[in-house]
Amino acid sequence: MNKLLNVSASPHVRSQDTTQSIMLDVAVAMLPAAAFGVFQFGAHALLVLAVTIFACVVSEYLFEKFLDKPVTIYDFSAVVTGMILALNMPANIPVWIPALGGVFAIVIVKQLYGGLGQNFMNPALAARCFLLISFAGQMSSFTLDGWSGATPLAVIKEGRSVDLATMFIGKIPGTIGEVSVIALLIGAAYLVIRKVISLRIPATYILTVAVFAFIFGKQDFNYVLAHIFGGGLIFGAFFMATDYATSPITPVGQILFGILLGVLTGLFRLFGGSAEGVSYAIILGNLLVPLIEKATLPKAFGKGVSNNE
Repeated sequence: MNKLLNVSASPHVRSQDTTQSIMLDVAVAMLPAAAFGVFQFGAHALLVLAVTIFACVVSEYLFEKFLDKPVTIYDFSAVVTGMILALNMPANIPVWIPALGGVFAIVIVKQLYGGLGQNFMNPALAARCFLLISFAGQMSSFTLDGWSGATPLAVIKEGRSVDLATMFIGKIPGTIGEVSVIALLIGAAYLVIRKVISLRIPATYILTVAVFAFIFGKQDFNYVLAHIFGGGLIFGAFFMATDYATSPITPVGQILFGILLGVLTGLFRLFGGSAEGVSYAIILGNLLVPLIEKATLPKAFGKGVSNNE
């Protein structure tokens, strides 16, 4: 009898990773971009980060306590949502605006749909889009060293050139977390090394934007690189498009998802009224994830047989 095989329900291969460990890895990966943002934009950027994270964590705690649900703030998902949202904010924004966005992200987008894993779009990005619509002036006001200025993408949309080295380092106007490409790539490398994410979505997304910009924009190497370095493309590709709950689970689906995001971003940037487009592209892509998964799920072997046959 001891040699009989034990039968158990799937999954049969289990990972040692937990939601808490994954979320901590994502938070750690965003620290270089956050540190550079605070270094460049000053103490108010740190205040925006602290207030936004606090608003997300407290909103989740109070919502779950009020409805007598298990408290999940210890899985650090609310912290990650707060960090992503804060890093998408202009450094000089009044702190009550990202705080409101944090409440919207947690209560409306995440908790009302059942909590972590049940939300159909990225909570932080949904909140950013909500704030962009509600407070367009404050959300599009960028300063650097006390001077207001256009972002590099706005500059190239006007037909002017930009300094790629400055963009790569991050000495440019923009949101707190999107400006430094090198800081974002350090965090992205950490996520890849830790196997928190794969390169399918980010690589396909960035490559598609590059091809789109080359074909429909300018056949110029500097122009294409400016589209890759500028805006929130690097940040969005590695930290938002790869969100487990709102991205496809199949390898083919992830590639199709990346292509879709790249095409949407290119359309928004080159043919839309705004110079940016990453947030809206990812949100729209999130809505199409169920269709992508349905089309790319592998077929099961064999077929079921009813008792009447």
